[in-house]
Amino acid sequence: TVRPTTAGGCIGAAINFTITVNPIATVNAVANQVLCNGSSTAAINFSSPTTGGTVTYNWTNSDPSIGIAASGTGNIPSFTATNATTSPIIATITVTPTFTNNSVSCVGTARTFTIAVNPTATVNIVNNQDLCNGDATTAINFTSPTSGGGGSNIVFNWVNNTPSIGLAASGTGDIASFVANNATLTPVTATITVTPTYTNGGVSCAGTPLSFTIMVLPTVTVNPVPDQGFCNGSVTPVINFSSPNSGGTINYTWDNSDPSIGLAAFGSGDLPSFTATNTTSSPVTAIITVRAQILNTTETISCNGTSRSFTITVNPTPSVNAVTNQLLCANTVTTPINFSGAVAGTSFSWTNNNTAIGLAASGTGNIPSF
Repeated sequence: TVRPTTAGGCIGAAINFTITVNPIATVNAVANQVLCNGSSTAAINFSSPTTGGTVTYNWTNSDPSIGIAASGTGNIPSFTATNATTSPIIATITVTPTFTNNSVSCVGTARTFTIAVNPTATVNIVNNQDLCNGDATTAINFTSPTSGGGGSNIVFNWVNNTPSIGLAASGTGDIASFVANNATLTPVTATITVTPTYTNGGVSCAGTPLSFTIMVLPTVTVNPVPDQGFCNGSVTPVINFSSPNSGGTINYTWDNSDPSIGLAAFGSGDLPSFTATNTTSSPVTAIITVRAQILNTTETISCNGTSRSFTITVNPTPSVNAVTNQLLCANTVTTPINFSGAVAGTSFSWTNNNTAIGLAASGTGNIPSF
């Protein structure tokens, strides 16, 4: 209030004017955020305890790669958090309030907060395993290129779609070595899917799953082969081996305990035709042992199976010991004729070209007196 006064002491009419001092505007606290890559944020609405005028907000963002602009005005709308790296990205948001009253704008006190975006965790490649039934697997240790974040950690959770191979249906962490199992007749392939979970700032983010396989070949067997018997000098048929197993390539190898029968001591594949041989006076029996081996479809692994044995017996060529010719008078009683030979168990059959002598046209066994 201003009152003018003259030198003579006369007081004039008073006038008034005002001086308004605007406050220093502040921003209410904004909570820091920790987000997963690809998640949607909540809108950030700024507010101030300052009243009596209009408060506007200007903000800057230290790292636009998280999915919002480097700067802006007003509230920050919802956006999709982005982190294409292997470590957390922490952006610092600085918001500055401006208080406007009576056409005077006053810049207030800035406030900062952070938005951290966790990366999408991945799993380093795990090699597939091809194994034989009963083999011990290679232990599987999961690793990830994802790191950082101060107290961050990665947990690996996995599921197995075929527990019959000897591995549980699910688990957490590395997979220890175990004995691979396949009780079937065909190869069994289990798919293991491991999912990493990245935790940082109290927020856990599920990562990108990785799948690999564990294939277990069965223990291959050979179908039964009946024992074989042949005469000396006869030609044997081919013996084709087979197996109840399938789903891969099955090969056969065999051993022969007595090559004197005319068959090699060992070989592979089916048993070939050969000329049965026995130069002795007794049957010769050879034991044939056949083994099966199965290979996977890519033939990168082979597994030996169980063996199967059968016999091949080659009988000797029988002979008759010499019989002395006889010269008799009519109506004379002959001496019995007993046949014999070098081969035990030989039976004899005979024919007579002149029944007029009193002997039948044919018979078996010895010839009795007549």
